[in-house]
Amino acid sequence: MSDRRGGGQRGDLKQRVKTARGRTVSSKRWLERQLNDPYVAKAKREGYRSRAAYKLLEIDERFHLLKPGQRVVDLGAAPGGWSQVAAARVGSQPGAEAGRRGRVVGIDLLEIEPMPGVDFVTLDFLDPSAPGLLTGMLGGPADVVMSDMAANATGHKKTDHLRIMGLAETAAAFAREILAPGGVYLAKVLQGGTESGLLADLKRDFAAVRHVKPAASRADSSELYVLATGYRGAAEGGDPEDEAPPEAGWTP
Repeated sequence: MSDRRGGGQRGDLKQRVKTARGRTVSSKRWLERQLNDPYVAKAKREGYRSRAAYKLLEIDERFHLLKPGQRVVDLGAAPGGWSQVAAARVGSQPGAEAGRRGRVVGIDLLEIEPMPGVDFVTLDFLDPSAPGLLTGMLGGPADVVMSDMAANATGHKKTDHLRIMGLAETAAAFAREILAPGGVYLAKVLQGGTESGLLADLKRDFAAVRHVKPAASRADSSELYVLATGYRGAAEGGDPEDEAPPEAGWTP
């Protein structure tokens, strides 16, 4: 992003995008937001593939989800920002200490540019072969299953909410198939009225469940993350009232 300090203009002025032929108002608004987003600029400076990396970094700093030696699955991994963070935190990158080296596998319908310390698979995670394939690549059950997936936005809030909740619920079912006891599930959701149903469902199988909203999530966004820790196994169930207490600054 260019520095516009000359000509009597302040360097912190927001960049404006002219409406070009064929560009919709919504795409113009999105581009302006990207150009003026400090996390987008920071990601470019620090070598992350997406601004979403800072959401995972912040959540992990708070809750210590990622540890050296863990096995991690990143659902809907493209373009790879979350996988980058996971690889660094679990020590799957080349040169990591042998006894504490983790594994990270990312899966997406889109092809992803290779990344040191991460194995990417171009496949729908709903494919029947996916659970066995991923656990085989990891060398065992996953310690963390995470998803920053979102369906393409329609602009209709209720529809977008229901679509992303459907993704999160399906990803949660997948996580139950491959998580080790004590494992973690983290996924993006949107506020909109049905997110409490997913929490109630997860409480049956996890020791603690909560919503979190990192600072890197845009303030005007209804985006949240559901965090479920201490996987007990689907057969054991649990008391749906055993929800973790809210974290100050981390719940809507």
